[in-house]
Amino acid sequence: MRHISTVAALLACAAAAPLAAKEGMFTPGQLPEIADDLRETGLEVAPEALADLTGFPMGAIVQLQGCSGSFVSDEGLVVTNHHCARGSVQYNSTAENNYLENGFLAKTKAEELPAAPGSRVYVTTAISDVTARVRDGIDRLSPNARYDTVDQRVKDITAECEQEVGYRCLVASFYGGKEYTLIKRLEVKDVRLVYAPADSVGKYGGDVDNWMWPRHTGDFSFYRAYVAPDGSSAEYSEDNVPYRPEHHLKVSAAGLDDGDFVMAAGYPGSTNRYTRLGEVKNTFEWTYPTFVTLLNDWIDTIEAAAPEGSDARVKYESRLAGLNNYEKNLRGQIDGARRVGLVDRRRQREAALNAWIAADRTRASYAKAITALDSLSQESATADRSHFWYGNVTRPQLLAAAQRLYRLAKEKEKPNAERESGYQERDMAFFRQGLQALDRRYDASVDKAEWLLFLNGYLAQPDAERVAVFDKALGLDGVDDAKQLAAIVDGYYAGTSLDESETRLALMDATPAELEASEDPFMQLAVALYPYERKLEDEEEERAGRALALRPAYMDAITQWQRSQGQATYPDANSTLRVTYGKVLGGSPRDGMAYLPFTTLEGITEKDTGEDPFNAPQRQLDAIATKDYGAYALDSIGSVPVNFLSDLDSTGGNSGSATLNARAELVGLLFDGTFESVNSDWDFDPRTTRTIHVDTRYMLWVMDKVDGAQNLIEEMDVVR
Repeated sequence: MRHISTVAALLACAAAAPLAAKEGMFTPGQLPEIADDLRETGLEVAPEALADLTGFPMGAIVQLQGCSGSFVSDEGLVVTNHHCARGSVQYNSTAENNYLENGFLAKTKAEELPAAPGSRVYVTTAISDVTARVRDGIDRLSPNARYDTVDQRVKDITAECEQEVGYRCLVASFYGGKEYTLIKRLEVKDVRLVYAPADSVGKYGGDVDNWMWPRHTGDFSFYRAYVAPDGSSAEYSEDNVPYRPEHHLKVSAAGLDDGDFVMAAGYPGSTNRYTRLGEVKNTFEWTYPTFVTLLNDWIDTIEAAAPEGSDARVKYESRLAGLNNYEKNLRGQIDGARRVGLVDRRRQREAALNAWIAADRTRASYAKAITALDSLSQESATADRSHFWYGNVTRPQLLAAAQRLYRLAKEKEKPNAERESGYQERDMAFFRQGLQALDRRYDASVDKAEWLLFLNGYLAQPDAERVAVFDKALGLDGVDDAKQLAAIVDGYYAGTSLDESETRLALMDATPAELEASEDPFMQLAVALYPYERKLEDEEEERAGRALALRPAYMDAITQWQRSQGQATYPDANSTLRVTYGKVLGGSPRDGMAYLPFTTLEGITEKDTGEDPFNAPQRQLDAIATKDYGAYALDSIGSVPVNFLSDLDSTGGNSGSATLNARAELVGLLFDGTFESVNSDWDFDPRTTRTIHVDTRYMLWVMDKVDGAQNLIEEMDVVR
């Protein structure tokens, strides 16, 4: 009876929850400006301390490849999401020794495995404002010259910063190119896999539960950062030692309860909160629906070409997971845009901004810039539509490798400082590792099936969207038969040697003339397409050059307008460190639906069918059946909390972000959002925006009761 009363109370709270969500992915430097609201919401540490990226706790937050993480010991132990480390688990797996299925735990440091090639841990050490240096005098230049000037200045600033060996520097753009910040980061190159639970824990619920609530996913894993004995950045070596971070987070086993303060610190990828109406309409009326159709066909193609249990399926597991995630995300975006009336909301916002501009004659320049920006947005949308299918038919991995290798040869003819980003000496380690990693993520039959899918879609398009040089090089003129097309494609795979790692790596030193003389069909195609690719790039850079003059003016108008209403303007997410804050909070995203703030161990058992993706390990089910909660139960729910909801503002790239309590202790890892909230990339809706976290109590419970990872529990600073 007590349990029923508790549930009823929670349902009532969820249904009646106020729209208290805090909009904003704030840069740490903005936090002192909103210190009063942070304290009022529940923060107990000094808001000013959060502005120091090298102090505590921000100094413990790190960036991974496309994800976030945090140090949780003084020996370089990094916690992040399972799905962020899953590529490394897959890389170390085979059909015979499948860590995806069985999980992986290093009981000693000697047992830790190298992460996938290109894996990095980035530790921020300094930041500085370089806006004046980047933007000085560019408004007087032509669009292409403006783009080239900014691009070269950014590369020069980056090169100067990286004169200190072992650092990877980044010049980040904010507010549409209005501001630029130099971020200096130690680049930890030796990253090792320490622990990842089996998919039956770390991916429990799979694509069925992805973006859904209630959720019961143990989305956590551990890496370790290694450096040379002198503390400098170094490639993998048995002589390397664990990195000693200046700061690491305490891990809470006491956790938190409904209504408690939480904040997340991480590296959100990108948002589109300030895009204009034309961009919104093109995205939701054409781009996203078109992609959803293609993604479903793409997923079906891979699954048919790489059967369950095959080595090919192991190689393509990460890609399938990414495609499924993206497809469901886009459907959520489309549904959310319709539900909240995104187009009308954006139209209303623009009308209000226009009225504010018209109210003062001195703001007339804003109107002129915005009109030009809208025209540019339409032009860009038209180009994107025209080149959509060409972009897909150049996706095959071996063609992409050939194109990159030929571009590298051409770029090497220039001084290093003038090469395109991605082809400078600073990029060669990534370039080489990418070519090496292809061996573990490529299968000829699957790649061929993907290419045929894209080619058939391309051939179905109007003549105006066909590319003559591509048709000629591939011999597509007059081809309208599937057998003819398959024969052409078969010839490419039969005649290539780019599927051999040694060949690809050797070609990094080839000259353009040597590659032009190659008889490899993929290289011949890459050479033939090169002039057309550069033409597209020049057109895109010209549009980007115009945007560099127009978007800062638009963002200045937005900033001044919102300031007049007492609102702070945070920049769109751009993979730089951000902080978002709020409360543990359930919700009611639509009529008749109530979300409780926590899920429990018992929910795992209720969902379990014994078949993927609801196939929890038997030892986990046994521990749940005996209510072996240990010290990790939450009294208010009578069980161990698995996942919890908050009203935090987040997006892709936030995966693995440290979820902190009022004392800046780790209480969870941000890993997803609800299906109703994914549209917050474009428009923040306090009613529907909910973020999903894995609770540290569940993480510790799995480590303790299921996988026997006591060595890691003892290494971390666990507080109760």
